[in-house]
Amino acid sequence: MIEIRRIFTHVEQIHHEFGPVAATPLLRGAIGVVLTNPFAGRYESDILPMMDALQPVGVDMARRLLAAMQLPPERIEGYGKGAIVGAAGELEHGALWHVPGGYAMRELLGWKGDRSAYAKGQGEAKTGQPGNALAIVPSTKKVGAPGTALDVPLTHINASYVRSHFDAIEVRVPGAPASDEIVYILAMSSGARIHARVGGLAASAISQWDGLR
Repeated sequence: MIEIRRIFTHVEQIHHEFGPVAATPLLRGAIGVVLTNPFAGRYESDILPMMDALQPVGVDMARRLLAAMQLPPERIEGYGKGAIVGAAGELEHGALWHVPGGYAMRELLGWKGDRSAYAKGQGEAKTGQPGNALAIVPSTKKVGAPGTALDVPLTHINASYVRSHFDAIEVRVPGAPASDEIVYILAMSSGARIHARVGGLAASAISQWDGLR
């Protein structure tokens, strides 16, 4: 069911955004895997087997992205995911990435829980402690032509309300997806926006450890 054509990796360093040069640049990275959409051109009611088949793909992509960024897991502060579905597919094919992609990153960064419970619609069973990627991974998806760009949202790994980490990284794989392909994307960042200064909950003030605050 899984036929991978390409893997595209993008890593960037941001030193400033027209303000003071940061002592440590912000590192943002994204990885996209281009694979054949087995449901292209038709409606399939039972697509869940594809989600199971994507589990090892998510694990591999998360590890590849972290290696490309050349950072230890404890240096990652933000994450997000997304999907671009070729024109012969449907939006729901992109939604198959929610569990395989999101939980692959969370487990790599230290989350302790049962992703299978979530996959079965039983909610999120977790035993995570502070610092264990407690926040749900934000996501976006669209149907598009080859070369379509996607703004992948990023939020803090432990608390979604940390305003300094509200961000996005634009991802575009040249020539993909073809009409019968899907691009599944993971993204990570090393910190807040380079000149974050609009208040809100600070990362240093996280206290609830519930994935939100």
